[in-house]
Amino acid sequence: MRHNKKFNHLGRTASHRASMLSNMAVSLIMHKRITTTVPKAKALKKYVEPLITKSKQDTTNSRRVVFSYLQDKYAITELFNVISAKVADRPGGYTRIIKTGFRANDNAPMCFIELVDFDENMAKTAKKAKRTRRSKKSTAAEAPVAENAVEAPAVEAPAEATAE
Repeated sequence: MRHNKKFNHLGRTASHRASMLSNMAVSLIMHKRITTTVPKAKALKKYVEPLITKSKQDTTNSRRVVFSYLQDKYAITELFNVISAKVADRPGGYTRIIKTGFRANDNAPMCFIELVDFDENMAKTAKKAKRTRRSKKSTAAEAPVAENAVEAPAVEAPAEATAE
């Protein structure tokens, strides 16, 4: 029976898996986006999201707990100073996995995992109004009217100048 054996072992021993996830978490925190395989990204997501939640409370104990997982004081500083300030109002879901295709040599499914609040391309911005074919025809019909309107005051202006 395989009770309580839900997580992916990633074909590694427990110590190798723990150190690999720790190194990947440090890279994610420092670079905000890393490229990896999909199974590793899913395992990393389960590993790093509780650490980010823990970083919202900047206490000595929470720093020690997170340090026991990451073992990198520069990553801890970045996590508690920069990242926790950006995700303070977010109730979870700090990372995003975007699939990019398959690796050339072994056809492994690849993706990149990134911190959600640090991606400028995906940030919410004002979208341009969509143009339809009807609006293009109406702008084409309005264009000659606009040209006539522009020309008429130009003709009137010199006539007023000569009258004065």
